[in-house]
Amino acid sequence: MQTPNPYQFPPPQAPPQTAPQAPVKKRRSRAAIAGVGALTAVALAAAAAGAVVLFRRDGERPPAAPADPSKPIVAGWKTVVNPQHGTAFDVPPDWEVLAPTVFSGHVDDVDPDKVLIGHTAPALYKSRWCSIDGDGDGQVTDVRLANTGTKGAVGAKDAAEVAEKTAPTWVYAAYTQPDKSVVKWDKPKEYTTRTGVKGSYVTARSEGAAQPNRCAGDGRAVVFGFKNSRGDLVAWNFYGRTGVPGAVGDALIMRIMSTVRLAGEPKDPAPGP
Repeated sequence: MQTPNPYQFPPPQAPPQTAPQAPVKKRRSRAAIAGVGALTAVALAAAAAGAVVLFRRDGERPPAAPADPSKPIVAGWKTVVNPQHGTAFDVPPDWEVLAPTVFSGHVDDVDPDKVLIGHTAPALYKSRWCSIDGDGDGQVTDVRLANTGTKGAVGAKDAAEVAEKTAPTWVYAAYTQPDKSVVKWDKPKEYTTRTGVKGSYVTARSEGAAQPNRCAGDGRAVVFGFKNSRGDLVAWNFYGRTGVPGAVGDALIMRIMSTVRLAGEPKDPAPGP
């Protein structure tokens, strides 16, 4: 049986128990996006998709990383560089790449001052996929369809633990609060990117998330844990809505993850968010 992570999610075998979300007075967004150190709530949920394993033929050598990590590996794509963690990856040209100093994450529905999870240098897909006035106060919030970025993993023992703890947390924070019982996840799988970065990834999903508004519903997260050039454990994260038109597909998620690479020495002395 899979060991539950510190967020006390039920083991993957537990049957889903969908519970209606209790109304929260003047509840703000589930998602936060702001400059580092100054969080501002701006969205209710996020994006979409899952993952499949890509294999190389035995003996095939991975392509060399570009001399300039800010240059994309995939022709025509955009590169997302995170100087804080010394990492980079590519996204398709129709994705929106935000500044490395931007923090994007999710807060507790009951206590908006409590950040459940987040990452920096995010890239968004369809950042205005759905708009809603979540609490009826006339303030409209734009909900994105997909989100990806990189975060630190302080205290984790290895890449597999990074992925297994982080993926379910994204799904819970973005899609299922306050119900943890509908969050399911797979066991960690070893993975090597196109440039030879080795680690492990986990896919998590919700099954039967409550739908208190037209933007809410089930989602999925894929998290790849690995070490940067300083030896710090970090996590590349993708999460997004599932079961909706235009949801990001498995093949695209894996193609994006395959471009994860190291990008010089991390700038921050500590592997933070």
